Amino acid sequence: MTLPQPVPPSWKDLGKSSNDLLGKDFPINGTALDVKTATSTGVSFKVALLRDAKSAIAGDLESKYNLKHHGLTLTQTWTTTNVLRTQVELENQIAKGLKFDLATSLLPDKGSKSALLTAIYKQPGLHTRAFLDIFKGPTFTADTVFGRNGFLFGAEASYNVTEGRLTRYSGAVGFSAPDYAVAIHSLGNSSTFAASYYHRVSPDVEAGAKAIYDTKATTPSVNLEVGVKTYLDEAAFVKAKINNAGILALGYTQALRPGVKASFGLAIDTQKLNDVAPTGAAHKVGASFTFEA
Repeated sequence: MTLPQPVPPSWKDLGKSSNDLLGKDFPINGTALDVKTATSTGVSFKVALLRDAKSAIAGDLESKYNLKHHGLTLTQTWTTTNVLRTQVELENQIAKGLKFDLATSLLPDKGSKSALLTAIYKQPGLHTRAFLDIFKGPTFTADTVFGRNGFLFGAEASYNVTEGRLTRYSGAVGFSAPDYAVAIHSLGNSSTFAASYYHRVSPDVEAGAKAIYDTKATTPSVNLEVGVKTYLDEAAFVKAKINNAGILALGYTQALRPGVKASFGLAIDTQKLNDVAPTGAAHKVGASFTFEA
């Protein structure tokens, strides 16, 4: 008897395990602060600030209203660059597994605006999405991922409605198991190829790698990045990664108490070890603090 198939990941989440391992918890671009609070009525607020190496401070204020009984979520964001964003999500109201998402942004100073309408449909063995960029093109983009017994097959394509032509296409295959996952992507009209893997070696150790080959690069070569994550205890872990350019990155994350987390990051160019200034071009340091209540 065939076992029920789980809902596969979306197109953007193919290879997510390795992307998270190599991309998250390395706060090396400055000092970041995230403050998240929630009320008993389903309203949540988030303030995010980032001070980069040039002492510039950027941030945004986000408020989210969640009406669970109606499947409706409204998110509004105002950034320090005076960008106003609004996102409206409606889920499981017209049909089970169907979600609509409208994301808009407005820059009053320049009068620029954007609007992206998304439809997402999820069922066992299927995860498909369709996007319509209303003001750009307009451009219609769709992607689909099929999953069966751990095997994943995905494709994405973009179509310019005004010009009547296919502007982009991509494909991917992968396999996902409880303790490991692999994925191979063909991106940008088969101009870029990427392969990644993730392996939970033990309950305390995770490892992964990603290789990218760009056929349109001036000097075509394979860019390789390898990383590992180790849990020190239930409240702390360290991460390390290195790429073929010689950039070594280290990250340490500590949960100070429930809802309070601190992360510290360091990036070193091993080919420029004589550059001792940590905030110079060769080396970077940073930190991130998260408060959630």
